[in-house]
Amino acid sequence: MSEIVRTRIDALRLLLKDADPDVRDAVATAIERLEATSGVDEILHALKTGNMGSRVAAIYALGEIGGDRVVAPLVYCAGRPEADIRSAAVEVLGRLAVTSTLPVLLERLADQDAAIRARAIAAMAGFPPSPLLYERLRPFLDATDGVLEAEAALALARLKDLASEARITALLVSPHASTRQAAATALSLLPLEFSFFPTTIEAK
Repeated sequence: MSEIVRTRIDALRLLLKDADPDVRDAVATAIERLEATSGVDEILHALKTGNMGSRVAAIYALGEIGGDRVVAPLVYCAGRPEADIRSAAVEVLGRLAVTSTLPVLLERLADQDAAIRARAIAAMAGFPPSPLLYERLRPFLDATDGVLEAEAALALARLKDLASEARITALLVSPHASTRQAAATALSLLPLEFSFFPTTIEAK
């Protein structure tokens, strides 16, 4: 924790027992904000200088903190040459689902590492449904590796892509157990469309 942050927190703590409850609440919020800011600085330092394990842990820590300040470092990490770094960043960006990061995650759908492609597919499920996402994810339903098509089925189901229902159903007979399992789950996640009521009422 930097000296300036520590000084501010020490000054604020004097008001934690203020007679006015609104003041106490404001002070508690201010201290929490300052501690989080300091925490981000320490995590970013570990991300720059730590070993691989520390850097991956830092990426997940940034995801727990969230907020605008963590987006740029995560986007940078999603394009790093180290597969472990890219993979962690893609997963965290998917959890945060910040709209501005969608193009970065779409790029990772073509990553040279199949595991990262799978994580990028899964990350799409956190974003609002859109024709663009359907278009980019549907081709993965044709994969036959037991991973990519499984993740695509789950992601498309969570994105409410009813148009892919038949193709997801076809995966129930996949030779891969992981794909059959994902397809079964996906079918339970797709929205249901019922037409119990007639569209017109006949006059009597």
